[in-house]
Amino acid sequence: MKLLVYGAGNCGSLFAVRLHEAGHDVSLLARGERLTALRQHGVLLAEGDSPTIRRVPVPVVERPDGRYDLTAVVVRTHQVDAVLDSIAGLDGDVLFLLNWAAGPEPLGAAIGRERVLLGFPTAAGTMDGDVVRYRPTTLMTRLVRMPIGEPDGRITPRLQRIVQTFRSAGINAKAEPHMDAWLKTHAAFAVPLGQAVYAAGGPESLAGDPTVIREMIRLMRQSLEAMPTRPVPRGFNALRILPEGVLVGLFRRFLRSPTAAHSGLGNASPVESAELERLAEQMRACARAR
Repeated sequence: MKLLVYGAGNCGSLFAVRLHEAGHDVSLLARGERLTALRQHGVLLAEGDSPTIRRVPVPVVERPDGRYDLTAVVVRTHQVDAVLDSIAGLDGDVLFLLNWAAGPEPLGAAIGRERVLLGFPTAAGTMDGDVVRYRPTTLMTRLVRMPIGEPDGRITPRLQRIVQTFRSAGINAKAEPHMDAWLKTHAAFAVPLGQAVYAAGGPESLAGDPTVIREMIRLMRQSLEAMPTRPVPRGFNALRILPEGVLVGLFRRFLRSPTAAHSGLGNASPVESAELERLAEQMRACARAR
């Protein structure tokens, strides 16, 4: 299988490295300064705050080149439109591994519905200059699986083949029959959390303000109630039924944890803000269409 990873941020770079080291024919697409850096010294990786940096010479391209069996798009929500323009003429399946609450329809309208798969990259980390600092492996990260699904929920041979390709590279993927609902549920949780962290100046600062956390929880509940689908996974129903005080305590503990510190949650950048706003727009459109 010939693979293209479209997007050379922390997740895309990490996926490309793992697929490359597993022996797959994979290229990583990058632009601008990131492209220059990758051509000079390859992908630089470090686990958490470790001073040890590993260099992996993954093949890099500036634009899609030829036919790919699978293109994995790993970019920000607000960058998708530009990606669609550049891959519309390509052949092969396209897996959108990103925050996306607008459903498969706009993606299929641009590149052909039969080519679209949806997913979410559960790998997390941050960019430290040119170095990808990925989240250290723990029992929790080993248990969290990367969901991938067909727009119509079927478990097809191509979905099984793609899941197996990622698993062969040590990426804990799974077939998810309710991928669109999964992404909408995640957005209902992630947008209030991300915007609250951004406004507070980081996870640790937000952890010290229970009043803001309570308001964040209320926004999450409102978003979940406005969804046109039931929450997926069902565990997100806890946001609806647990007492507010219990949730505040749980969020404060999470925001002070190493998981939050290494998740990229505190990346206060214009790019982060633009993605959250685009995702919020998608959620508002879902609520209006309900």
